[in-house]
Amino acid sequence: MDTKSKALFEEAKQYIPGGVNSPVRAFGAVERSPRFIARAYGSRLVDVDGNELLDYVCSWGPGILGHAHPTVIEKVREACKDGLTYGAPTEKEVCLARQIAKQIPSMEESRLTSSGTEAVMAAIRVARGYTGRDRIVKCKGCYHGHSDGLLVQAGSGALSASMPDSAGVPMDYTRHTMVALYNDPASIEACFLADPKGIAAVIVEPVAANMGVVPPTPGFLEFLRNITSQYGALLIFDEVITGFRLASGGAQEYFQVTPDLTTLGKIVGGGMPIGAYGGRREIMELVAPAGPVYQAGTLSGNPIATTAGLATLDILQEDPGIYQRLQKKAERIAHAVRKAAKGTVCVNQVGSLLSIFFTPGPVCGYADALSANQTRYADFFGYLLDRGIYVAPSQFEAMFISDAHTEEDIAYTCQTMQAYFSDTL
Repeated sequence: MDTKSKALFEEAKQYIPGGVNSPVRAFGAVERSPRFIARAYGSRLVDVDGNELLDYVCSWGPGILGHAHPTVIEKVREACKDGLTYGAPTEKEVCLARQIAKQIPSMEESRLTSSGTEAVMAAIRVARGYTGRDRIVKCKGCYHGHSDGLLVQAGSGALSASMPDSAGVPMDYTRHTMVALYNDPASIEACFLADPKGIAAVIVEPVAANMGVVPPTPGFLEFLRNITSQYGALLIFDEVITGFRLASGGAQEYFQVTPDLTTLGKIVGGGMPIGAYGGRREIMELVAPAGPVYQAGTLSGNPIATTAGLATLDILQEDPGIYQRLQKKAERIAHAVRKAAKGTVCVNQVGSLLSIFFTPGPVCGYADALSANQTRYADFFGYLLDRGIYVAPSQFEAMFISDAHTEEDIAYTCQTMQAYFSDTL
C-alpha cells in the first residue's frame, strides 16, 4: 500500500517543482510514484503508509553505518542543546579538519562547505587560481554537482564545444569546460594536445558512480596523475561518494593514486549537509583569508554537521574491519545476481558500491552504460520494491551497502534478486 505517499506526491506537485526537491526522487525513470519516508532505522526505511523497506540507497551514500546510529544520534542531540549555528569558528571544525588530514594525508589543509556541489565549485576555483589557467577537463558521465560550469555534455567528440546540459546555463559558463571520456586516456590526451598550457585541472570521480558504478580500468588513474603533472595541471579527485566509503583514506588509498585536490561530502557529515575540499598546503593557502581565492559560507562547518561527521569517522576508525565486511556483503549480492542472470546483465562492484546494468556488458564507460535496458531495470526496481527492497530509482545510480545490513538482509536480497531472474528469463 502506498496510498498516503501517492496523496502527498500529488499535493507536493502543487508547491514543489515536480513534487520533489531533487529530480531522481520523483521515480520518473522507473515509472512509479515515490514513497514518502517517515523515519528510518538500521537498514530500514519506513514510509508514511507504514511499509518497511530494506534500504540500499542509504541517502545516496552517507548511511555507511545505517540509519539513526545510536552513538551519532546521541551526540547530535547533545550538540543541538548548544544551538544549531553560530556563524563563528568552533573547536569541532578544527577537530574535523585534523581528522580528515589524518585519514587522507593529501588533504593537508581543508575547507568545509555545506554541500558537495559547493566543494567542487570551490576546488575548481582554487585550481584556476593556483595555475593561472581557465580550462577544466571533466569526463562524460561523471557528475560533479550542479554548478553551471560543470553541467555540460560533449558534442560529437571530446574537443567539440561544451554545450550546457541544463536550461539557464549560459554558453559562456561552459566554454572553458572540456569533456573527455572516462577510462579513455586518448580522449584526455587530446584535450591537452589541443591546449597544452590552458588546462588548470582534470576533475574525475575515481570510481564513477553517477552513470552507475564504473570502476577505473587498470592504469587509468595513474595515467591521469602522470599527464596532469606533465602539463602542469592539477588532478582533482571528486570523492564525494568514495571518500571514507571505499577505505579509511578513500579511493586514493584504495587505488594508491594521490591527487592534488580532493572534494568530499556524504559520510564526512554523518548524514548532515556538509562538504569539504582540500589538498596540499601550498595550494590551499590561496584560499581567503590566507590568499586571493574567495570562498565563504555562513553554515560551513556548523556544529551539528561537524558533530555528526566526527562521530561517524570515530566509529569507522575504531572498527577497521568494517570495510572488509561491507565488501563481502556487496560481493555476495554481485555473485548471486551474476549467477542467476546467466550473462544477461553486467554487475559492477567496487567495495560497498555496486550497480546492475541490464546489458551483457562489459560496462567500462558512458556509452556502455547507456546501452543498458532502462525498461528492464524499471521492471526489476518495481519487483524489488513490491517485495520490500529499495534500490536506486534509476539505472544510472549506485547501490550502497551499510554496516547495518545483516546477513539475513543480504540473504533475502540475494534470494529476491535471484527469483526475479528465475521468473523473467
